Amino acid sequence: MTVDPTSLKIGGQTFHSRLFVGTGKYASYELMRECLEACRCDVVTVAVRRDRLIDDQNRSLLDFIDTKRYTILPNTAGCFTAEDAVRVARLGRDILEQLDNPGAAWVKLEVLHDKKTLLPDPIGTLDALQTLIKDGFQVLVYTSDDPAMACRLKEAGAASVMPAGSPIGSGQGVLNPNNIRIVLEMLKENDPDYPVIVDAGVGTASDVAIAMELGADGVLLNTGIAHAADAPAMARAMAHAIDAGYLAHRAGRIPRKLYATASSPIDGRITLNNR
Repeated sequence: MTVDPTSLKIGGQTFHSRLFVGTGKYASYELMRECLEACRCDVVTVAVRRDRLIDDQNRSLLDFIDTKRYTILPNTAGCFTAEDAVRVARLGRDILEQLDNPGAAWVKLEVLHDKKTLLPDPIGTLDALQTLIKDGFQVLVYTSDDPAMACRLKEAGAASVMPAGSPIGSGQGVLNPNNIRIVLEMLKENDPDYPVIVDAGVGTASDVAIAMELGADGVLLNTGIAHAADAPAMARAMAHAIDAGYLAHRAGRIPRKLYATASSPIDGRITLNNR
């Protein structure tokens, strides 16, 4: 089988979808499963600490995810110290090893500073990253859009750096595109294939397209689908947006100009009364 030239490679694995989707905040497990199918994603994130793996009907979240089809990305959401994040990452690995899922050696690392902003704690994040790397994890790390911090995380061994477009669950989209551009430029300067995933803040499909048009390798989102009025329809929209943004970036947009430029040539135009 020939690998799709648009495929994404992270941590030794190859994916055909560049959309990563979370499993929290859905009204039901059935709705979550329908949305995962609709968005055509390959990677599904599960917040090991925050999500209830067993609901009040004694049903497991993982029973509604095809673990043979999807790569499960355990998430340390809800952790506010490096020690807590490392503990949760190891718990996620233990669960997925029992399921023989390829995401067992993976973790999406989040070490948050406070409950109000849910912004990352840079010191705690770096400390946890270094510990998890030594422990054999492939770490995809959530961070701010600070280029200096993004570089430090890559240098420390992150399999992917994931700068936030805006605060988690805010729906504000990419608030600072210039910083995202700089992050991309600096991380890819000597390593053009290094994967950078925009994470957090997506509200609608245009936010996904914008992130991809900036040159991101993928987008991770959850609330934008789960809390949409028609979640399956939004899931389909996100799938189209990831493809559209990726293709637009590769195609190369026209430069912005202050004044109009006629689409049709002026030379040889038909005139009236020789004017």
